[in-house]
Amino acid sequence: MKLLCLLAVVASALFAQQASASSSQWDQPAAALAEQIAAILGPGQTHLTIRNNSKISTDEIPTIRRALEEALKAHGVQASGAESANTIRITLSENLRERLWVAEIIEGNETRLAMISVEPGTVHTEASTSEITLHKQPVFTTTEPVLAALEIAESYIVIEPEEIAILAHSAGRWQEQSRVGIGQKKPLTRDPRGIIAPAPDGQGFIASVAGMACSGSLQQAPPPETWSVHCHESDDPWLLTPPQPAGIDSATTETSRAKPIRAFYNASRDHFTGVVTPSLGADFPPFYSAALIPRADGPGLLINGTDGRVQLLDTSQLKSITGTRDWGSDFAALNSGCATGTQIIVSGSGEALADSLRAYEIPAQEAIPASASLAMDGAVTALWTAPDGKSIFAVVRKPASPGHADPYEVDHVTASCN
Repeated sequence: MKLLCLLAVVASALFAQQASASSSQWDQPAAALAEQIAAILGPGQTHLTIRNNSKISTDEIPTIRRALEEALKAHGVQASGAESANTIRITLSENLRERLWVAEIIEGNETRLAMISVEPGTVHTEASTSEITLHKQPVFTTTEPVLAALEIAESYIVIEPEEIAILAHSAGRWQEQSRVGIGQKKPLTRDPRGIIAPAPDGQGFIASVAGMACSGSLQQAPPPETWSVHCHESDDPWLLTPPQPAGIDSATTETSRAKPIRAFYNASRDHFTGVVTPSLGADFPPFYSAALIPRADGPGLLINGTDGRVQLLDTSQLKSITGTRDWGSDFAALNSGCATGTQIIVSGSGEALADSLRAYEIPAQEAIPASASLAMDGAVTALWTAPDGKSIFAVVRKPASPGHADPYEVDHVTASCN
C-alpha cells in the first residue's frame, strides 16, 4: 500500500512538472502581449478570441489561452468567451523563422493593435534569423530631390519636382547630359510625387508629376542620339501598377498578368484620391502608395492610406493589415523569389536622420518581418519597383555638409535568400 501511495505521489509530481513546463514557454510572451493590451484597454470585461494561423499544435491553444487570461487578469482585464462591449481578437501567425502574435483591441467602432514577435519562451523585437537579406548599391547622387528614375537605352531618366534630367554613363559614373523643364503653372506642394515607367512600345518612357504628364523618346538620327521630351498639363489618372514584362519567373506570373491599374492624383495634397480605373469593386480611401502582391485567388492590391492604415484588396474586399504601425508612407513590391516569392519593402515611419528598409511578407492579414533592417545613410524619400520586379530603388536624402544643399542618393536595392 505504501508503495502504491509513493508511486501515486511521484506520478502526480511528474505530471505537475510537465504541465508547468508546457505552460511556462508561453507565459512570457502572454505577459508581454497582455501588458500592451491592458495599456490600451484598461481594466474591465472583454470578449477574447484566439485564431491560430501558425504551426503551433491545436493542443497548445488552451494553454496559451489560460496564460493570456491570467496575464490579463493581473492587469485588471477580465477575459472570457462571453459577449462584451469590448473585444480582443488575437491571431497567432508565423513565417519560416519567427512567430508573430497580433491583438486587435476593439472598443465600439475603434480598433487598435498590439503585437509581439516571439520564439517559444523568448520575447524579442527583432528576428534572430531572417528569410532574406537586403543589399543596397548606390547608383548616382544629385543635389535636386528625385521623385522617380528609370534606366533605359543606356540613359537614366530622372524625374525632379520641376525638371527632367537625362544622365549618361561616362568615366565610370552617371553624369548629367541634359535637362528639360516640366512646365508646371501651379506652385508645388511640400512633398511632390512622381511616377515613371517604360512606354508601351519599350522605346521610351511616360511619366506623371503633379498636374502634368510627360513622355520621351530617343531620337537616333541624325547622330548623336538625343532624347526628345514633351510635357503637358493633364489630370488623367496615373499609371499606378503597370504589368511586369513577359518572360519573368513563375513566382510572379499572376502579378504580371494583372491589368494596369490607374489612380487619380490630388496634386494639392500629394496623394491619390482613392478613385481607380478600372473599377476593382471596392471604395478606396485616399492613399499614398500601392503595390500588387500575389494571392491565392489572383493579385491583391495593397494600399497605404493617408490615415496610416494599410489595407489589402483581396477578392473585392478591403481588409486591414496588422503589424504595420512602424511603416512609412512609401513601400514597393519585390519579387525576390525567396520564401513565398514576393515581399513588401518598407521604410520606417516618421522623420529620421538615419532611416532603414525592411522586407515583410503578408501570408494572411498580418505583415510579418522577413528580413533584418537595412540601414540607409539618411531619410528615405521615395521607393519604387524596378521594371523587371526583381529589385527596387530608394531615394535617400543625406545630411549635407555646412553651406551645401542636401544631397540625394539613388540606391539600387536587391535581396538574397538565406
